[in-house]
Amino acid sequence: LDHTEIAGPGFINFHVSPAALQRTVRIVLERGADYGRGTFGQDRRVLLEFVSANPTGPLHVGHGRGAAYGATLAQVLDRAGYRVTTEYYVNDAGRQMDILAASTWLRYLECCGRDYPFPEKGYRGDYIRTIAGKLHDQAGDRLDADLGALYGPDWAGMDPEDQLDRLIAEARRLLGHEGYRTVHQHVLRDILDDIRDDLAEFGVTFDNWFSEQSLSDDGHLQACIARLRDTGDLYEQDGAQWFASSRYGDEKDRVVIRENGQTTYFASDIAYHLNKFERGFDRLIDIWGADHHGYIDRVKAALTAFGRDASAFDVLTVQFATLYRGAERLQMSTRSGEFVTLRELRDEVGNDAARFFYVTRRSEQHLDFDLELAKSSSNDNPVYYIQYAHARICSVIEQMNDRGLPPPAPPETGQLALLQQEHEHALLATLSRYPEVIVQAARDYEPHLVGYFLRELANEFHTYYNTHQFLVDDEALRDARLNLVLATRQVLRNGLAVLGVSAPEKM
Repeated sequence: LDHTEIAGPGFINFHVSPAALQRTVRIVLERGADYGRGTFGQDRRVLLEFVSANPTGPLHVGHGRGAAYGATLAQVLDRAGYRVTTEYYVNDAGRQMDILAASTWLRYLECCGRDYPFPEKGYRGDYIRTIAGKLHDQAGDRLDADLGALYGPDWAGMDPEDQLDRLIAEARRLLGHEGYRTVHQHVLRDILDDIRDDLAEFGVTFDNWFSEQSLSDDGHLQACIARLRDTGDLYEQDGAQWFASSRYGDEKDRVVIRENGQTTYFASDIAYHLNKFERGFDRLIDIWGADHHGYIDRVKAALTAFGRDASAFDVLTVQFATLYRGAERLQMSTRSGEFVTLRELRDEVGNDAARFFYVTRRSEQHLDFDLELAKSSSNDNPVYYIQYAHARICSVIEQMNDRGLPPPAPPETGQLALLQQEHEHALLATLSRYPEVIVQAARDYEPHLVGYFLRELANEFHTYYNTHQFLVDDEALRDARLNLVLATRQVLRNGLAVLGVSAPEKM
């Protein structure tokens, strides 16, 4: 501290010494890419599950926000000292996959020369025709069948959901177990491969891809239900099996086995989250769409019933982004096929703009994605503004080399003491805050704070750049300023890496 002062009743101002701030330059340059890494997380193991979109079609722009938020949060937690494992939960069991398989089979039958009415609520996107075409290329007419008996006089007036159930049942009957599995697995693999590739191109990768179906295949789901029955937390009513979740803080009890003997999605959720704890993680973090908020209490209730600490399970909700093209709001419905894919968005605005814009607000806040702003090369575009700061610093170094000037000497106390201008003090103060920003972002699960920080840092640099000369004749002062801007470049790189955004040297 340089000095303190009384600032009116109840307030004391503490002034940090210039030397303390100036030392930040040396610390940043010594630590390089590790500047900002800390021990706040105490090496605790965290399982972060995000995206986990049903493999029923390509990822759309709504999924993109959860992907960007989750990937950025993983980076923040890692830099704050946690051991982070990322996971995608593959919903490869259940009715939605059956609807997808039946929809694809109908399109496959068209490839075989048949033409049947398509269910109102089947999956209609062009991608279904593409997948069906691939299936026909592989299987030929081997999976062909006559569906005529399905479309009786009652078909047109039938409830849309009943239409789907009838179609699925008929597909299972006509194809048999192996034939139906062939269709089901073909669709699953095709869409899951596309999702995996799409995310990887977006800079989002996962340590684990966890199959919902595996919970049944290895008996874990059945064992969980049996444990609930043994503890008296399962009872029968109206032909269904209910978990008494209201005993553990949920607003009401929940069905885990339907009247038809099929387990519910919630039953799989119970088994899956118990499995997470059994793998030895200290904390579970799930990122869900805001429309799943009502599921939080029931999952916590299940964990409590199994003797687990529900407070070690956090659910972060993400509002879907709304995409505008001009004044037109674009719709996103997976079954109708009328949606803008994440890949289309990335092709239009680029990965960098998409990754940054997705995390510019708190995850639970609504986000309007402005395509025109994301593509603009102006100071109003925060991505451009931050990247331009990095490119400007690179141009300064290039000018130094062009003039034949030597690289700056290592930052020493005497040299750094020359950084006395107001803009230099502001830039130093901002650089010194970066490790604190990482800790706060990790503690509160708010990676957007890194984006805010980078915008502030870029603003401090641009102001400094526009006000002062760096390549001055005074060698000591030149070295001090060059070391300051090199430290700024390093922190810009570190922060952009957390966000999954590139740091271009030329723009």
